[in-house]
Amino acid sequence: MQEELFEQSELYEHYRIVADKGQGLLRVDKFLFNRLEHVSRNKIQIAAKAGNVLVNGIAVKPNYRVKPADLITVVLPYPHHEFELIPENIPINIIYEDDHLLVVNKDAGMVVHPGHGNYTGTLVNALAWYLKDIPLFRSGEIRPGLVHRIDKDTSGILVIAKTEIALNKLARQFYDRKTQRTYQAVVWGGFDEPEGTITGHIGRSVKDRLKMQVYPGGENGKPATTHYRVLEKLGYVSLAECRLETGRTHQIRVHMEYINHPIFNDMRYGGDKILRGTVFAKYRQFVENCFEIIPRQALHAKSLGFKHPLTGKELYFDSALPPDMEQLIIRWRNYISGRDD
Repeated sequence: MQEELFEQSELYEHYRIVADKGQGLLRVDKFLFNRLEHVSRNKIQIAAKAGNVLVNGIAVKPNYRVKPADLITVVLPYPHHEFELIPENIPINIIYEDDHLLVVNKDAGMVVHPGHGNYTGTLVNALAWYLKDIPLFRSGEIRPGLVHRIDKDTSGILVIAKTEIALNKLARQFYDRKTQRTYQAVVWGGFDEPEGTITGHIGRSVKDRLKMQVYPGGENGKPATTHYRVLEKLGYVSLAECRLETGRTHQIRVHMEYINHPIFNDMRYGGDKILRGTVFAKYRQFVENCFEIIPRQALHAKSLGFKHPLTGKELYFDSALPPDMEQLIIRWRNYISGRDD
């Protein structure tokens, strides 16, 4: 039997298994349960009901009988983790909720899920408290309901599943790139063209494991595509809208650095230095004041569109820019309208 972890994103896994030529007839849920570590038979059955278990490219039910040389592919919403999730009574900005999902507008500074160095105070800790009567959030999973995430210091919209079936169906939409996600960012520099597309594989940096980097030749990493549009020219910076076609770690941040337009005050990708402008002390002081206004990368997950996992209805959510980004943009508007340099 040939078996491999074919692809793994941050919040869902894609397995590919080829059954042996001598494989006897066996239910696919039992077949997968015997081969996938840390995955319960119930989760496999729910994945199958959501259309996430395919045999030879066709979705099958849990009772499908695996045959010799069958190719089985599976998308599961999240990998297994080995530490306890602590519910915490932390306020959450919920902008939509029904029996199957909720949509939140996350503040900058909040980590989405527990991990190394951040075991408490995260959005998932808050959700575990708020949804403590929901079975999914009492399951012991460390990332219950999550199908995507945004960085700690990025603000904006996230969708959270409240049931296993909703989680599986939403995971499939994200995996198949059928969602619509837009971000807004203040970035260094002006653009020659009003819009463009950035491509290039994104993978872990070989020099700094906390950073990602672009591999233009595709020798490492995974394919990534970001579409951008300039919304407003602000002198030495620009307000840009970024639309994700893929969802790689730090994608917008590393792609904007790659084209020499780092996000304003992005410490990890070089945006916390004065990269454009004059040598005058007055200008330097102005930029330092702007850094103080927004002590994080100026990036906001502004909108999210997807199909409701149960009803199939198209849903779309949009959020206003947070006060620190609004204030930053106003400061730059005022500066370029009155500058004498």
